[in-house]
Amino acid sequence: MNTRNVKFAIPEIYPITDTQLSGLSHTEQARRLIEGGARIIQLREKYASPLDWFDDARAAAKLCRQNDVVLIVNDRVDIAMAIDADGVHLGQTDLPPVAARRLLGKVPIIGYSTHSIVQVRDALEFDIDYLAFGPIFSTTTKADPDDIVGIDLLREVREIAGRLPLVAIGGIDLNNAASVLAAGADSIAVISGLLANGSTIAEQTRKFISLSVKTV
Repeated sequence: MNTRNVKFAIPEIYPITDTQLSGLSHTEQARRLIEGGARIIQLREKYASPLDWFDDARAAAKLCRQNDVVLIVNDRVDIAMAIDADGVHLGQTDLPPVAARRLLGKVPIIGYSTHSIVQVRDALEFDIDYLAFGPIFSTTTKADPDDIVGIDLLREVREIAGRLPLVAIGGIDLNNAASVLAAGADSIAVISGLLANGSTIAEQTRKFISLSVKTV
């Protein structure tokens, strides 16, 4: 059962890096995201060797620490531990949250992806710090995406999740972000909307942050 009694204050804009999409290293993406005002960044790597991934992630972690930015590593608990990241984000086929918590201890943040009401209810039994739900809209950043869940189901998940921070993900851009936050998401994870053009990452980050402030 989730026993967290202090709500993790997750920033409303949650950037996720992608080297294939941006054409930039994770460290350079992090630099530009931080320049734009990002307060949390998730490093997501699906193609690099463990060594290359470690070197890039370690440099990104140093940059985040210097700027007081929360750093989360996608999937890889070992990389997260090796670079002393603030936490890890796990998917349905990754190391179970129970095992990750055993390795990481009580302090590091653990986020967990869900794609259905059943998965959400199951996730509430885990010792996690935030819940991700999606894809809310159609997305192109995953080769084999899950079925679109939509805004209405997001509202239902908001009720089920209670005080557990809820991150919405999947196809979120400047045109639909406000509706996602209005539906109850505490935070919106953004990939393409920030990284599609590497030269405008900082500018796009500012736009998303400005939009989130206006919805408060």
